[in-house]
Order: sequence, then C-alpha cells, then structure tokens
Amino acid sequence: MDTGFDLRGKVALVTGASRGIGEAIARTLAAHGAHLVVSSRKADACARVVSGIQNAGGRAEALACHIGEPAQIADAMSRIDASHGRLDILVNNAATNPYFGPVVDADLGAFQKTVDVNIRGFFVASCAAAKLMQKNGGGAIVNIASISGVVPGPNQGVYSITKAAVIGMTKVFAAECAQMGVRVNAVLPGITETRFTTALVEDETLLGHYLEHVPLKRVAQPQEIAGAVLYLVSPAASYTTGVCLPVDGGYLVK
Repeated sequence: MDTGFDLRGKVALVTGASRGIGEAIARTLAAHGAHLVVSSRKADACARVVSGIQNAGGRAEALACHIGEPAQIADAMSRIDASHGRLDILVNNAATNPYFGPVVDADLGAFQKTVDVNIRGFFVASCAAAKLMQKNGGGAIVNIASISGVVPGPNQGVYSITKAAVIGMTKVFAAECAQMGVRVNAVLPGITETRFTTALVEDETLLGHYLEHVPLKRVAQPQEIAGAVLYLVSPAASYTTGVCLPVDGGYLVK
C-alpha cells in the first residue's frame, strides 16, 4: 500500500549531515528511496554516513560545503545540477552556536559567525535550491529551526535570535515559493541528544530545569526529529507549507 512516504527518484541534499540530527535525517530519507547528497564542511566527515547508507542498500554521495560560505553553496548546487539535473529536497540543518553566555556580552565575531551560518547560509541555500527545484516542477525545503526561536534558551541569546529568524524565513519562502511548486516548512526540535548539546544534556541542573517544562520528561533522539522531516518532504505533505512544527516533547504547550 502506498503510504505517501515513497521518495524514490528524488535527489535530497542534507546539510550538516555528518552526525547528529543531520545524519539521522539523511539515513531516514535514503531508507525511503531518496538519493542522498550528504554534506558538511569536509567530505571525508560524511564518508561514514554515506557508507552506512550504501551498506543498507541506499544511494548516497558526499559533498563538501561550508554553509557559512555563499560561494561554496553556489558550487554545491552547480555540482548537483551537473550530476543529477535536479534537486527535489533540501534540508537546511547545518548550524553553529559558538557563544554561550549573556547576550549583552556576546563577542561580535561569534555573533557574525552564527548569523552567517544559521541565517545567511539557510537563505542562500534556499534561494539556490528553489530555483533548481523549479526546473523540474518543484520540491520541498525543510529548515531545522529550534524551540529556542520561540522561547529563547538561557545563555543562548544569539543562537535564539538566529533560530527566530529561520522561523520567519520559512514563512516568507513558503508564501513566495508556492508558485514555483516549492513547499517550505520548518521543524523546531527540543533538546536532542547529540554532540551539539552534550554540555547541556550532561549538566544535571540545567537538564533537570529543562525537563520540568517537558511533559514527556525526556530529551529527543535524532531519529525522532528525522521522522518529522520525512513527513514534510514526502508526498504525504503535498498540501503542507509554511508550517513550523515543534518536535519538543510538549515543551511549547506549557
């Protein structure tokens, strides 16, 4: 029976896919038939993910791209076009959070780096992807935002600002790209057990305070974020665009 999650024949680019949430997304989309372009700053860092996908019977390739460098994004999109002649799915997942502390004390360099990756990178990639998708009748973009874009995380002011911008960006692109046949949605993860969140997850005091506000009383696993992305990029979500979907154990309802 067709469940609406068949991605066979689709080419998907996932940024920041060498570990954590990005890796889980890449593996999930490949398991449902998509050809994965597994991307991070260094192609060799993606080799393990590519090998795992191929060993499971899927199709994948590694592509180096620093999402904070517009020229590298343009080159990556050109290579995908040259190799496949299409791009059907973009998952903007790569992100950075170099500063942890009071927002008024934020170093301007760290602020700029966070903006360059978390906002400008998503913007540039989405513009290029939408144009490439339009050539073949459309596609789907999913931005990995954060619950911090709705309720700012403690000592994560700069990061929270950028994720709030991603939520706004998602709505703008959804409205303007619909006529191109491109759907644009976002997933807002709660704290997820990855290397990116190690410091928070291993701090019992911080984690305990967070879990007080989570009805499900635990952090997420990367695969649980990947499931939401699968829905949003699949034919099952063909009438879904502009949605910012929390996957947070109920954090935002409290």
